[in-house]
Amino acid sequence: MSRYKHTRKVREVALRLGFNACGFAKAGRLETEERRLREWLNQGRHGSMQWMENHLDKRVDPTKLVPGAKSVVSVIGSYFHPDHERQQQKNAPKIAKYAQGRDYHKIYKKKLRKLFKKTEEIVGAEVSGRVFVDSAPVLDRDWAIRAGLGWRGKNSLLLNKNMGSFFFIGEMIIDVEFNYDQPVTDHCGSCTRCIDACPTNAIYEPYRVDATKCISYLNIELKDEIPEEQRSDVGEWLFGCDICQDVCPWNRDAQYGSMEDLNPRKKLLDKDIGFWEELDIEQYNELFEGTPIRRAKFNKFKDTVEAVAENSRQTNAVTVK
Repeated sequence: MSRYKHTRKVREVALRLGFNACGFAKAGRLETEERRLREWLNQGRHGSMQWMENHLDKRVDPTKLVPGAKSVVSVIGSYFHPDHERQQQKNAPKIAKYAQGRDYHKIYKKKLRKLFKKTEEIVGAEVSGRVFVDSAPVLDRDWAIRAGLGWRGKNSLLLNKNMGSFFFIGEMIIDVEFNYDQPVTDHCGSCTRCIDACPTNAIYEPYRVDATKCISYLNIELKDEIPEEQRSDVGEWLFGCDICQDVCPWNRDAQYGSMEDLNPRKKLLDKDIGFWEELDIEQYNELFEGTPIRRAKFNKFKDTVEAVAENSRQTNAVTVK
C-alpha cells in the first residue's frame, strides 16, 4: 500500500474514532519554536511551572523522546457543547468549559491507542512509537500547526477555521512515514479582541502570554494560595478561564464535539457561590471524580472559592450603590 493510502486510511480511522481532524508532520527538531520557548523561559514567564524547563531537548525534538520516530500524527477533537453557550451569558461562578466533563487525558489516550493499533493493521507491520495527550514533553500545539490543523492565535492557542479553539490535542509519534500536510496561514488579521478582553493583561503582546498573570495559572498551576494582590484578578473563575476564547470570532460557530464523555456534567452547572463555599472534601471528591478539576486539589480549589466569593461581594456592593 502506498504512503498516500496509509495517510488517507489513518485519517479516516481517526475521524471514525470521534476526532474532528487529523494531520501529519515529519518528525524533527523544532528550531524556531525552540528559540521562542527558551526566550520565554529565560524571561520567567512560566512562573512556578519548573517542569517546563525539564527535558527541553526532548520537548523540541520528538526523535529524542521517541528514538526512530519519523512522523508526528496530530489529532484534535471538540469539547464544545450547546450548554456552554448558555453558560457564557450567566453572571455566576465559572468553571472552564474543558474541565466540566470527564478528564480528556483518559478519553484521548484510549482512542489514540486504538488509532495506533489500527495504524499497524493499515501498514501491515509492527509500529514503534508512543501516544501522548498533554502529559509529556511534547509541544502539542506546534506539532498540530505543522500538521496543518490550525494556526497560533494571538492568545497563543491553536485556532482552527471550522472549530475555533474549544478542542483538545493529542498525537502519535511513530516510525511510519506519511504524506505530510502543510501549515495553514494566520487568519487573526488585525483583530485584537482576545488581547483587549484579558482582564489581567496576560497577553502581553500578540501571540505571547505571561503565565504568571493568566487566571488559569492563578487558579490551577500555582500550587500556593493566590497572592493577595492578584485575588481580584480571578474574577468569577473557580477553575481555568475562557475569556480570550469566548471573545474570539472564530468561536462564534465553534463545532460541537461528538465524544459524550467530554460533555459538561449537569451537576457542575448553575451553582451559586454559597454552594461552593459550603463544599467539603467528601463532596469535592464525589462531585469532581474523573474530571480535570481534581488537579487543583481541595485546598487550592477552596482558596480560589474564597477569592471568587470576595470578588462577588465587592461586585454586588458596587451594584447596590
